[in-house]
Amino acid sequence: MSRNAVLPNALKTPSIERLRNKRVVLASASPRRKEILRMLGLDPEVIPSTFQEDLPLSSFEQIHEYPVATATQKAVEVYKRLVATNPDDPPGLVIGADTVVFTHALPATTLEMETGTRQELLEKPTSKADNLRMLLDLNGGVCEVVSGVSLVYPILTAPGYAIREFDERSLVYFADNPRHVLEAYVENGEGKDRAGGFAVQGLGALLIRKIDGDYNNVVGFPGTALFKMLDILVEEDDDFLAI
Repeated sequence: MSRNAVLPNALKTPSIERLRNKRVVLASASPRRKEILRMLGLDPEVIPSTFQEDLPLSSFEQIHEYPVATATQKAVEVYKRLVATNPDDPPGLVIGADTVVFTHALPATTLEMETGTRQELLEKPTSKADNLRMLLDLNGGVCEVVSGVSLVYPILTAPGYAIREFDERSLVYFADNPRHVLEAYVENGEGKDRAGGFAVQGLGALLIRKIDGDYNNVVGFPGTALFKMLDILVEEDDDFLAI
């Protein structure tokens, strides 16, 4: 089946041209990720992964490896499922992503060595009280938003696919907000289904003083880093996306 995930507004770069008429799949149901990709000229199929996202954080020597590993599990699961379901219509590229929030980030991470403080992984809040707890912890401080991205694409040698991974990190500096503002944000409910309990692209922007790094990464997907990685793959491998 012929497909074209490349939108008319896309820049005509070598990597974009390789994607033309390829089946490009986003292994995520996140509307924010698809919106970012569309803004940058790519309109992938959305096929969410069934991976449970239950990797134990304690199994990673470096915590930044956690979202990358989760992204890879998502992308590989979708790639294998699509190939098994319809071998005659395999994907040309599957994009997996996972974005997490870590507390107590610093531009130079000597904090843990000096004070014994460990970065805490902030999942989606389980309740309003949990959401307020998260925001009180972040308030007046800085957190680190890390996106892991994994690209899975076909190759001729076993196991039939290759994986390329990377992570993108951004620092989010919270203003010193009065408690009543945090309570009002929690009551609004915007942060209830967001990692870290806030949405920078919405009312959560009122809580934030500045961002150091890619804004779209904080929203949920590092689009700029993705296209840079695609350019690297085109330069490194003449057969990339040629199958």
